[in-house]
Formats: sequence, structure tokens, C-alpha cells
Amino acid sequence: MRILLTTLNSKYVHSNLALKYLYSVAEGSDLDIELWEFTINNDMNYIYTEIVRGGYDYVCFSCYIWNIEKIRALAADIKKACPQMKILLGGPEVSYETTLFMEENSWADYIIRGEGEYPFFQFCKELVLNENDFSKVSSLTYRENGRILQTKDGPLLDMDTIPFPYERLPLEPDKVVYYESSRGCPYRCSYCLSSLEKTIRPLSLERARRDLGYFLYKKVKQVKFIDRTFNYDQDRAYEIWRYLIENDNGVTNFHFEICGELLNDRLFDLLSKARQGLFQFEIGIQSANPDALAAVDRKESIFPILHNTEKLLALGNIHIHVDLIAGLPFEDYKSFARSFNKVYELGADNLQLGFLKLLKGTKIRETASKYGYVYREIAPYEVVSNQSLSAVELVKLKMVETVLDLYANKGGFEMGLKYLLKSLGGDPFYFYEQLADFFFSKGYQHRSHKKEDLYRILLKFAESKDLGEGAEIFLTEDLSRTMNFDAVKKFHKKGWEI
Repeated sequence: MRILLTTLNSKYVHSNLALKYLYSVAEGSDLDIELWEFTINNDMNYIYTEIVRGGYDYVCFSCYIWNIEKIRALAADIKKACPQMKILLGGPEVSYETTLFMEENSWADYIIRGEGEYPFFQFCKELVLNENDFSKVSSLTYRENGRILQTKDGPLLDMDTIPFPYERLPLEPDKVVYYESSRGCPYRCSYCLSSLEKTIRPLSLERARRDLGYFLYKKVKQVKFIDRTFNYDQDRAYEIWRYLIENDNGVTNFHFEICGELLNDRLFDLLSKARQGLFQFEIGIQSANPDALAAVDRKESIFPILHNTEKLLALGNIHIHVDLIAGLPFEDYKSFARSFNKVYELGADNLQLGFLKLLKGTKIRETASKYGYVYREIAPYEVVSNQSLSAVELVKLKMVETVLDLYANKGGFEMGLKYLLKSLGGDPFYFYEQLADFFFSKGYQHRSHKKEDLYRILLKFAESKDLGEGAEIFLTEDLSRTMNFDAVKKFHKKGWEI
């Protein structure tokens, strides 16, 4: 019995922790199980060929908003080529409306809903025993005699009972290592699937230290925690951060999603002792509009988060990534501009401007009509418009996102951006809005650009505002710090066109 565990990751450097868990719980089952991860950028014919020629009895896909449409097409073709092959799906994108999904996709034989480790163990047990009584498998939607059936949801697992997969699988040095020290979230944000789990289940501190010690011993480049709110328990966060600081190998970076308002003086004192580059924090601020925050079941005041984010940045030793979401209820274009300015002025290392996605299973999708939401019918179900933001206004925000990522988030333009922002009145959103209008009016969005091209484009924008002479001075300084001498010479070459 040959089984393939696979998925299409969004990038090569990413990996799939869920598949590694499934591989670990099925190890030793006398089944021939292979784990092979592709990406959405791989040629679909290549993936199709490799799976069809593999001679698998079961192919198991891990499904997310970024890969489900390609998996649909791929799996349908595989089923045509190998009708006897069984296809099992799992992951957040197929864990809701499963009966409807199987009605619409005749090639799908099984779906494991939600937490997959225990159901997959049961599924493999049925295959080993050659009984194939899938009614014994919890959280399973499956076909039998022309009907689509569902079993009851299984129990939530004690996290310590799930094997640590990286002792059984090789650590890939050129990929981000994903790690999970808890499941669930104390918050109930209506757009997030984590809000559906009402409890938080952490690994024991002893288990977490042992796992993290393995990463430190192996000197992996980056470990990214997928915990939704890592510091929900301040004492637990303190102990794990202290362990990592005291056992720092000088190489490994640890990324955490945290809630800024839950930081206290004791944690700040500890974090001040961390090596620069040891930690990277992602803080979801999302909006500065209290009505928008209340509508999605978040705390209405962001001042504690802003205050603590400023304190973190003042430490100077932790890379800080902050998030905003466009398209929340009651946040119109002007309100979003105000939110943008408050968050931008923090001076974080990275500001991600995201767009609301109405995911299957979330409260906000169920109440979409309340706020006049129009959203895309296929994954990732991104908002098109609502009663506060028109489709055109959301497109304008996408234009702002483009130039924000190219210039502010990629880095290397600090002096030039600071000069231009101040010269144009000091309003960050207004500045990026103007830059976006210029960038798109010139057609620069139609192709990718080398770093030195982006400097020249920014200078052309400055010249359009009669700020070229001053901007050239500061952009030259930026260039000299980030590029080689030849790039600086090329930048100053007159008549050079983009």
C-alpha cells in the first residue's frame, strides 16, 4: 500500500508542518508512506507526471486558500489518469462545507476535517488491518455506495502526545522550519479560523524546551512559530524566551506572532537581553478605528498595542513586523488612511498592508450581508467591496500596497523616503498614495524592476514634484549603503531610462 503525503506550498522556502505531523503519527504502520512537497510555482504538468508515475494507492493533499484551486485541477486530472487511486484531502480550506465540496468534486474520496493527526492514524489503521471500515475514523467525510457520509468529530489532542516530527524527518537548511507550541487563541476575531477553537492547548514547557533545543543543536536558520498568539500566557512566554536567550547559538532566528498589549515590564527587561537577530515579532494591529475593531470582535483600543510596539522598537534588537487589514467593517478610505498613518509612524521594520479574506467557517463570512460584503467566489475569497469601501477604493489601496512593499518594506530607501515624505507634508498615506499614482500612471507595474531601477523611478517621482535635486543627494546615500559603486555611477548617468 503506497501513500503519498503532498501539497503545493506558496514558496520554495516554505514547508508544510501538517504533513510532517501525519507522517510521524503513521510511521511504523507497515505502510509505504512518502512525503513530497511541491510549490504553486512548479509546472503543473511536472507535478501531474510525478504523481501518476509514482504508482500510489492513496494521494493525500494538504489544502489552503493559496493552493486549493490548483489542487482541484490537478486532482481531477490525476483521477482521470488513475481512476483506482484514492484521494484524501485535509486542511482548513476543505474542513468546512465538506459535503458540498465532495458533491462538486467527484474525484475527492475522503476529507479529514480539522485536526488531522488522530483521524489519519485511525485511517491508516484501517488500511493496515485491511478492513477499510471508515465509519471508525473520526472527523471523516467519505463516499460509500454512492452516498456521502460523515463521522463524528474526534477529540482534541493533548499536544504532548503528538510526535515531534523533525527527529524523524531531515531539517532542510534552505527552508523555514515551522513549529507549533500551542493550538487555539484567546481572542475571537471574526475573520480568523483560530477563533473557532474555544480552548488553548499548549505543549508542556519541558517538551517545548526539548524541541527547541534540537533546533538550536542543529543550528537551523529560522524557526517560525505558527502559534496564533504566542504570548497569551505571559509566564510561559517568559520561560521560553529566557531559554532561547540563555541557549542562543548565535545563528538561529525565532519568529513569533504576539499580542503587543500583553507585554509587561518583566518581559521587556528579558527581551532587552536578546541578541540582535535572535527574535522576530509579528504584531497584528489591523486597524486604529474602534468601530471596525469592535465589529470584528477585537478590543476597541489600540493604544496599549501602539505603546508597547514603540517600546519594543526602542530596544533596537528585535525585528518588528506589523499588520493592517483593509476592508474591515466601518473602515472607509479616509479612516483607513488614518489607521495607516498611526501604524506607519511607529517606524516598524515591516508594515504589511493586507486585505480582508472571508474564509469558509468564519463568523464574518456568515454575516457578510450585514456589512454589504462582496467578495471573490474562489480562494482566497478576498473582499471586493463593502458598505464602507468601494471596489475602486480597494484597488487604490492595492496600488499603495505595491509601492509600500517595493520601497518601505524591501529596505534601502530610508533616507530618500524620509526626505520626500517630509518635503510633501509629512502625511505617510498621502505620500504613498501619490507615489502609487505616479508609479501606475507610468506603467511601471507591468514588469519587475531591479533595485537600481527602483531608485531611478523614485528620483523621477521626486523630479515630478520639483524635489529632484534634494532627493538625488539622499538616494545616492541610500544607494551607496546598499549597492555597489557601479550601481551608484549608473544611477547618476544622465539620460538613463527605465
